[in-house]
Amino acid sequence: MINYSKCFCLVTSLFIITKLFSQNQDYQSYVQKADSLFELKEYAAASEAYQNAFATFEGKAYPKDRYKLAQSFILLENQEKAFYHLHYLADKSIEYLDSEEIKSNPILSVLHEEEDWKSFVKKLDDYATDLVKDYNIELVNQLQEIYDEDQGVRNKYFQMREQYDRESTEMKNFTKGWRRTDSINEVAVTKILDEYGWLSKKIVSPKGNMALFLVIQHAPIETQLKYLPMMREAVKNGNANSANLALLEDRVALRQGDKQIYGSQIGGNPATSEQYLLPLLDPRNVDERRKSVGLGPLKEYMSRFGLEWNVEEYIKRLPEYEALQQKNNH
Repeated sequence: MINYSKCFCLVTSLFIITKLFSQNQDYQSYVQKADSLFELKEYAAASEAYQNAFATFEGKAYPKDRYKLAQSFILLENQEKAFYHLHYLADKSIEYLDSEEIKSNPILSVLHEEEDWKSFVKKLDDYATDLVKDYNIELVNQLQEIYDEDQGVRNKYFQMREQYDRESTEMKNFTKGWRRTDSINEVAVTKILDEYGWLSKKIVSPKGNMALFLVIQHAPIETQLKYLPMMREAVKNGNANSANLALLEDRVALRQGDKQIYGSQIGGNPATSEQYLLPLLDPRNVDERRKSVGLGPLKEYMSRFGLEWNVEEYIKRLPEYEALQQKNNH
């Protein structure tokens, strides 16, 4: 029997979105405020805070945050806006919705007699029926658990970093556990890749497919080099995401002492705590390369880290960044 709640879950984070949003203090600040206001039942203020968060990314948002906004509008008795955001989720982010939770959520029960609700639920049901017909449920459940572990430990790291110094006993113990989790997941994922190849989201779900990438992205260089050709082939066959491959290409290049290609990797100077774009090949034409793999302009990407993209200034400082990278690699 298919466990739909495991097949469809409100993902706390997709890798790329997580990477970007977790670094965007404005977004996080607004969402934290909105969540607190929601818990205090101050729904008008909460809805405003959620919308302010989305505005920091031209309307983009975590699915879970948009879902919370829809609930805020329901509790404000504004069904029109609630349905707008629910249908937006169904049309744009349906793979990240937990259809069973949505149907049983008591806040949404006031919508159940509306025609809009019926059309919304039909989208969920049609998607669920179509999506799972080719699923390998055992692998879906295994990889979704791996995804949650991989992202959970990284989200926990950001929380720990706010409470403890990097050299503290608490942080050192946490880091050991983090490495152990990554190592266990690496063994499991490489076993799957060796046996089945790079499985598409039609077989292991979008979240499971993302888990394959995440674990390899976070693996040692030897593992990355082994499976990079497999992922390249998977992208050609439509079984992996080209933007994710770009991130892996960049990470591997930098680890080998080369320059990154797509500008996805941000580093920091330990001496000054300054963040900067790690050494980049042909900076003037980077946006053309990013566009070819489905990534947005570098200026927009760097702004999410609180950084400005000035190509001439970057080229001027590139030798400095290369020296830093060479030192860090050794």
